[in-house]
Amino acid sequence: MRGAVYAFEGIDPELPFLPLAARRVLDRLGRKMSLPAWLSLPHEERRRLVLAGSEARVDPGIEAVIDAARPAPPQVPALPDPDETAPPPSLIAALQAAVPPRALDDARWLSLSALDRYALCKSAEKPDKLARAYDEIAAPSAPPHLGHLGPTGEAHMVPVGGKGETSRRAVASARVRTTPETVEAIAAGSVPKGDVLAVARVAGILAAKRTPELVPLCHPVRTTGAVVELELDAAAGEVRVRATVEAVDRTGVEMEAMVAASIASLTVYDMIKSVDRWATIEGVRLEAKSGGKSGDVTRPAKRS
Repeated sequence: MRGAVYAFEGIDPELPFLPLAARRVLDRLGRKMSLPAWLSLPHEERRRLVLAGSEARVDPGIEAVIDAARPAPPQVPALPDPDETAPPPSLIAALQAAVPPRALDDARWLSLSALDRYALCKSAEKPDKLARAYDEIAAPSAPPHLGHLGPTGEAHMVPVGGKGETSRRAVASARVRTTPETVEAIAAGSVPKGDVLAVARVAGILAAKRTPELVPLCHPVRTTGAVVELELDAAAGEVRVRATVEAVDRTGVEMEAMVAASIASLTVYDMIKSVDRWATIEGVRLEAKSGGKSGDVTRPAKRS
């Protein structure tokens, strides 16, 4: 499985050598790092450089990590990322000269991440390495890039730089089971802590916007809307929560919607626990999503 460190690189989790992801950072920022300088960095800092190189764009702020290496990495001319619209002719020629020849069209190239494209171009001068890189990254039979785990099991964010921006929407739900008397108190506004529904709505919206801070491998997204609705059913002793989140971005907002529903439900519990300590939160789930490669998806009736 591809990740921040590719399997064809043969680099173990201790990072005794510079992976291609780290080399991409150095090329983009115009720095040259020797192996002793690389090994002078603490392991966690080496990981930071690798993860920075797997992102769609290299953050210039990561240069502070490079500056801490000894001997100090000198400045060299910076190299841009490969053009994302079409593979360079030199790479096509190297793939055609491989045994057996490999093909790489513009559509496949565009679907790759920035790191994938960099890795292929960087491997082009070594035929054996290029063949292994292509087979792992770009071959038609390559398994889908699931991405949260690298080849040695380390966690990292899935690169989404090669995906197009689309309108995204997700709806999630949850419910708080309590007593009919508690639901009636919520409706009457007589719960000791105050307006349960108003506080829960605000908490859910805030949670949607802060999802990447709560779920480690979620990307920040450009949220364009978030709505949290709460429905009271006194007869059933339930507060039903429904969260809808919208964004325009390269990745979906399912997690934002489910986090919003979860935190709104937890807030309801916090507001009513002095009235019903044994209330429960149940059924946090995705109801529907739209946008992206999978298009419109709604929870099947048999899974309800």
